[in-house]
Amino acid sequence: MAIAGYLSELSLPEIFQMLDLGHKTGRLTIQTESNQEEKFYIWFQTGNIVAAGNRTDGQGLLSMIQQRGWITARAATRITEVCAMNQPAGLCLKSQGLLGVEELKQLFGNQVLKLVATLFELPEGMFQFEQKIPVPNLEMTGISASTKEVMLAALRMLKNGKMIKHKLPKLSSGLVNKNFSQTELRLNQLEYQVWELTQEPIAIREIAQRLNLNEQQVQQVALRLMVIGLLTEVPSFLEVVSSESLRSTTLIGTELASVASEVTQNQSFFKELVGFLTTNI
Repeated sequence: MAIAGYLSELSLPEIFQMLDLGHKTGRLTIQTESNQEEKFYIWFQTGNIVAAGNRTDGQGLLSMIQQRGWITARAATRITEVCAMNQPAGLCLKSQGLLGVEELKQLFGNQVLKLVATLFELPEGMFQFEQKIPVPNLEMTGISASTKEVMLAALRMLKNGKMIKHKLPKLSSGLVNKNFSQTELRLNQLEYQVWELTQEPIAIREIAQRLNLNEQQVQQVALRLMVIGLLTEVPSFLEVVSSESLRSTTLIGTELASVASEVTQNQSFFKELVGFLTTNI
């Protein structure tokens, strides 16, 4: 079963969250509307991201290795023919003593993280996820990362603020923590400080004042934490609600109203999405 649509209907972070939630295995294809010949691919394995690239001939990772001068094309072909049939190419080369752990980490960062950061900045495009597409060993370093880890790292790398400006939480909004237990994600110091301040609803402007930051910095950090599911944006008037039960009721009502509105507008799309999530891998 495949699911397809436009990034204007479902953003790339939302697609990642869906595939993570469904523990999906397969290939996500992103096609830009400005150049329909240009396609990007991200491979998932039980919800984790294991490889990415802009080609499907199985030569993307090997080309990247050769460009760095770590191995010749002849050696790469000879070795991968021997052992890459049954294991990721990166692990195959590591077992032969040609690549180390640090080289594999660098490859994964360039192959996956930089590409995802670039895709996050796409103003428009189309996507398709296919479950029956096998994950190619030749494109795998042997490293995998959760979708949340990849999204967090990619958002930190974004350079073009204009592309995500419309997604930033409003300065008039408050933020509240969605996960009061210790997160397993590796937050940097600033992200952790913002996350700690949101145990109760708090205004973005107040966070900026407490941490001596400008408001735009707090907005950017908040967006990252919202995308990975640690924070929720709430109307600023919730800051004055002192009753825990009233606060919870208001939050639930706000979320239900939002969901109802989206379902009404995208009924046919989300019927397909629900069916997709309930499909066995």
